Amino acid sequence: MVRWILIVLLVCPLALEAQRRPARKPVPAAATPSAWPIESIAVTGNHEYSREQILGVAGLKLGQTAAAKDFDAARARLEAAGVFEELSVKFGSAPGKKGYAVSIHVAEAGPLFPVRFEELGAPDDQIRKALSQADPFFGPRVAATKAALERYAKVIQDSLAGKVKVVGKLVPDDSGQMAVVFRPPGALPGIARVTFTGNVVLPLSTLENAINAVAVGTPYREVRFRQLLETNIRPLYEARGRVRVLFPEIHAEKDRDVNGMALTVKVEEGASYSLGEVAVDGSRLAPAELLKVANLKPGDMFNLEHIQAAVARIEKRVRRDGYMRVKTRIDRRMNDPAKTVGLAIHVNDGPRYLLAKLNIEGLDLISEPAIRQLWAIKDGQPFNADYPDYFLLRVKEDGVLDDLGETKAAVKTDDVAKTVVVTLTFRGEAKKEAPKKPEEWRP
Repeated sequence: MVRWILIVLLVCPLALEAQRRPARKPVPAAATPSAWPIESIAVTGNHEYSREQILGVAGLKLGQTAAAKDFDAARARLEAAGVFEELSVKFGSAPGKKGYAVSIHVAEAGPLFPVRFEELGAPDDQIRKALSQADPFFGPRVAATKAALERYAKVIQDSLAGKVKVVGKLVPDDSGQMAVVFRPPGALPGIARVTFTGNVVLPLSTLENAINAVAVGTPYREVRFRQLLETNIRPLYEARGRVRVLFPEIHAEKDRDVNGMALTVKVEEGASYSLGEVAVDGSRLAPAELLKVANLKPGDMFNLEHIQAAVARIEKRVRRDGYMRVKTRIDRRMNDPAKTVGLAIHVNDGPRYLLAKLNIEGLDLISEPAIRQLWAIKDGQPFNADYPDYFLLRVKEDGVLDDLGETKAAVKTDDVAKTVVVTLTFRGEAKKEAPKKPEEWRP
């Protein structure tokens, strides 16, 4: 009994002392860093935009110390660009678990469209430079998303110091192709009238009549109007040797009398040029023969109308040998010191077509064989594209058929077999005398 009392007396003070001592705090584990260096970045799904463009906007680069908030910010910047339909930014431990492996996957918004600027009062190059500096994704073609167009419009507006409000729209251009156009808001004003200054070679009335016939009433876009000048005014000058004519300035203002724009075009007519050396190549026919057909004389005043007529004669001659799909291209060789324009006329004959069959309709059993005998091109021979009309003209002029009414030649081509079927249709009664010899009926 005494022993147990002693044991209790010994233990109790230790228990009381343990109750009086404060409990030990647990030692915390080593803290995990919240940011790690980026060891690798993979970019996938991009086609129009480069890896460098995407990372430049995302603001991520190898070796950069980054945390979750940095990847969220990178994703937000890419989303704000408005050029992606889908976007993901993922990160995890790199091998060795001492940094991040980052993957960016995108699906680009498309298609991309060419860009034009209208009525902004600044050179296109200046506007493009401002856009390129503000947005690495800007290029000759852009995505037409709402976010992208609004951002680009704001950049342009800021670059112009807010002098004009700018909107961007996807619209069809004059060729029917879609394009993104940045311009002031509101409907395009129509062209009310056009006049010219600086003209001497051509009278003002000639110029005004030519351009007003195609321009008045159309919406005014400088790009489109310049196309009208090139297709309707330049040929008038090039028919008079003025191949260097320029239209350096177009002044546009509201017309004082009618609702629309009054345009004044400054013309620099330039010097008169003469025709230099002319060469023809590419055809199976002899160049000398085609040059003779062209009948262009070096030293004469350069005349676009004469040149176009010469090319038409060349194509007609080539078609006579069965090359019905002939095409030509003209290269000019400008010699400004000598004030001459040399020409290289490149001829692509294309495939040769053969006559497969001649059909004759509207004639009786007596006259049809006679007409068929007069026809000079035999089945399997190269087809002369001009011959059917020439043949019918000879039938009419030589009085081969009595009471000849309407005649018609129909030509049907087979572009796979490279053959031609001709159908001649006659209305009237045949003469009974013998026809003329076939040899006299070749063109």
